[in-house]
Amino acid sequence: MTARGWFLFSLMGVVWGIPYLMIKVAVEAPLSPSFVVFTRCALGAALLLPFAVRQGNLTGTVRRHWKPLLAFACIEIIGPWFTLTDAERHLSSSTAGLLIAGVPIVGVALARFFGDTERLGARRSAGLGLGLAGVGVLTVPHLTGGDARSLGEVLLTVVGYATAPLIAARWLKDVPTLQLTAPCLALAAVVYAPAAGATWPSSMPSASVLTALVALGAICTALAFVAFLELIKEVGPTRATVFTYVNPAVAVAAGALFLGEELTLGIGAAFTLILGGSVLATASGARRSGRPVTWSTRQTSRADGRVESP
Repeated sequence: MTARGWFLFSLMGVVWGIPYLMIKVAVEAPLSPSFVVFTRCALGAALLLPFAVRQGNLTGTVRRHWKPLLAFACIEIIGPWFTLTDAERHLSSSTAGLLIAGVPIVGVALARFFGDTERLGARRSAGLGLGLAGVGVLTVPHLTGGDARSLGEVLLTVVGYATAPLIAARWLKDVPTLQLTAPCLALAAVVYAPAAGATWPSSMPSASVLTALVALGAICTALAFVAFLELIKEVGPTRATVFTYVNPAVAVAAGALFLGEELTLGIGAAFTLILGGSVLATASGARRSGRPVTWSTRQTSRADGRVESP
């Protein structure tokens, strides 16, 4: 991986490791999930749209690619951000962050349906099994009461997070990053505006809650999305999600430091299994056919539409 790829990877490990803390602070204020998602998307869109417009032909880009853009917006933002935010009303930020670490594992499985010809092999299959075992260790103690629904919401979020990069890599690789991100965030803000208005807080949130919302919109959304899409272009969709190896450590540390969340033996075991499983599941393997190609507007993609790092 290039120096640029490592920089983007490291950046994503941090900026998408802290949203769980920010979301937890917001929903315990308490602010409604719809209001939190709306604020996050509206602020992110407001920061990115001017730059997307300056690139020129934003309307034309949206018209040409509206179907995959709509799919990406729904699968990456509109659905997952609500389910994750709603789940954190009942789950700790540490648990949510650890469950999201299963994204690379699901991504490996889903990539098969998007034309990935790479064989899984014994090592990657073992990784899938280990990762699923880690998810099991983490979820079994919560399968009672309201937690079962919350776990289901996080798992839906995982599927969305694993699917959206594959869509971006196959059908949106020629769309400039800002012109992909800004319209999707704007659409999500419009979708959640009515529900956010109906649940608007009756009083001004505290300074800590406002800080969490601003950080969630500016750092964890606007900055993170630009970095994420550039990372997909740099290393490909499946390995781009490997930064979620780092996210759980950041989420657990932030929850323990700022929210006093407990670090249990089960959390440690789940983290070890999910991390080890993800490393194995996304390891390089033998390829049946085709040469790797770089993501470039001057090059054509493979016939199966898969994009890989050099």
